[in-house]
Amino acid sequence: MAKQDTYATIGEAIRFLRAHSRQQPSLEAVAKHVQLSPYYLQRVFSEWAGISPKRFLQFLTKENAKQLLRHSRDVLSAALESGLSGPGRLHDLMVSCEALTPGQVAALGDGLTISYGFATTPFGNIIAGVTPRGVCHLMFVEPGMEASAEQVLFAEWPMADFRKDCVAASNLATTVFGALTRPGSLSLLLRGTNFQIKVWEALTRIPSGLAISYGDLAERAGMPRASRAVGTALAHNHLAVLVPCHRVIRESGDVGQYRWGVDRKLTLLAWEQGRGSSY
Repeated sequence: MAKQDTYATIGEAIRFLRAHSRQQPSLEAVAKHVQLSPYYLQRVFSEWAGISPKRFLQFLTKENAKQLLRHSRDVLSAALESGLSGPGRLHDLMVSCEALTPGQVAALGDGLTISYGFATTPFGNIIAGVTPRGVCHLMFVEPGMEASAEQVLFAEWPMADFRKDCVAASNLATTVFGALTRPGSLSLLLRGTNFQIKVWEALTRIPSGLAISYGDLAERAGMPRASRAVGTALAHNHLAVLVPCHRVIRESGDVGQYRWGVDRKLTLLAWEQGRGSSY
């Protein structure tokens, strides 16, 4: 099964599980809904997510999300104080951030060369922009919306020199979403207000697969009373997954919104958790 087909199947299975979570549907019921055999669904699910459908369902329940949130402070503190970036964070990629200066922001990308292109990932297609200084753009793209996605990128850097390079985009997708651990480093080029950049940098320090609250993120960004403004900063994030806004949920344990879809948010979280799980 192709990556895109696998993502579509898993996505449909997740929508079914979310809608029927109180009934705790069996593997057979989920398999029937997505028109696969139970055996094949079990195998595809486990290979793709690193956990079984049953474990995946446990993750999707509100109580599990609440438990993640309830323990997030202790887990994060232990990881950060020990100097660890978190288990399996972006497949052992060490992410460094470089913020544009106010003058560079005002230049609107003048003098900057951006290689960009589209690529396929297990979570849907992406458009990516890469500069000699680091990745400056990564967003999910729905089928048929490629032209609009290009315009968003061009509008973000109106004076830049753009060069289409889908090979570079595909290589980046392999680095970020690849099935195997690839130790290495990746630089991000951030363009935003000082507040937004503080929030985004704080996000990159959250361990993979861990859900935290808006309030917790605001505190870690050094602005504990700015929970609402944190949500606005997340909405302006143009680096999906690399700046992991999918790891932020509401204090109640509800998943909350995600600019690229709640189903995708849940899938990313469970996939990350599964990669660090013994299940």
